[in-house]
Amino acid sequence: MAVLTNRSRNSLATQLPSRIAQSFKRAIPTVIAIVVFLTVWQVLCSGPDATLPSPTKVLQETWDPLIIDPFFQGDGTDQGLFWQIAASLRRVAIGYTLAAAAGIGLGIVIGVSLFMYRALDPIFQVLRTIPPLAWLPISLAAFRDSQPAAIFVIFITAIWPVIINTAVGVRNIPQDYNNVAKVLQLSQIEYFFNVLLPAALPYIFTGLRIAIGLSWLAIVAAEMLTGGVGIGFFIWDAYNSGSLSEVILAVFYVGLVGLLLDRLISFIGNRIVPDEQN
Repeated sequence: MAVLTNRSRNSLATQLPSRIAQSFKRAIPTVIAIVVFLTVWQVLCSGPDATLPSPTKVLQETWDPLIIDPFFQGDGTDQGLFWQIAASLRRVAIGYTLAAAAGIGLGIVIGVSLFMYRALDPIFQVLRTIPPLAWLPISLAAFRDSQPAAIFVIFITAIWPVIINTAVGVRNIPQDYNNVAKVLQLSQIEYFFNVLLPAALPYIFTGLRIAIGLSWLAIVAAEMLTGGVGIGFFIWDAYNSGSLSEVILAVFYVGLVGLLLDRLISFIGNRIVPDEQN
């Protein structure tokens, strides 16, 4: 056992430099693209007639306190970017979790039952085409509060890809799996956990990955109208105050957080979905 452990450690030690080198090689095109983009942006926005701030101007105007002190806490909505993003993520977490639970459940129902599919699928197809912000006046009128209204907008935006992809996954379970389940005389619970769920998981996580991106898009748009602490309202308030540098910095953080959320769901999916189904 000690020999095997030493061999595995030596193998890891020899492979680590090559993996690091490969990572650097893969990052080179991205770094070049970023440098070119920033250079073009700097050139185009450095003139006296430029309508947008250059990258250097954005850094100068947002360095203190937005960049070096993201944990700043003031009065009301005067909060650092960490707290603005944290407030938005809190709303996204609630709305997305509700959408995931309801979407997976409804997707399984319409995937298993042909009758439910014919009854609900046309309704879902109509509702999913409604823009997220079109739901905001209805949710504000229903809840009389901006917080649950924003969460509802996230929920109603994120639920459709979860429902559709889950239903597709259930309906595409190989017939051989069903035949084996019948031969083994599996109960409904055994069939659900041993056949249906494992077979549908890749589709479910595809829907969840799409939904997290839509959730983040929806909350930024909804917060622009509902107000309060949140990255969406921060962007809108900075624009109204004429601080385009703060808007650009916040937009950068929005994109970065969206990328991290997507990678998080992808990471979880790769750990849960069996390798042979990836």
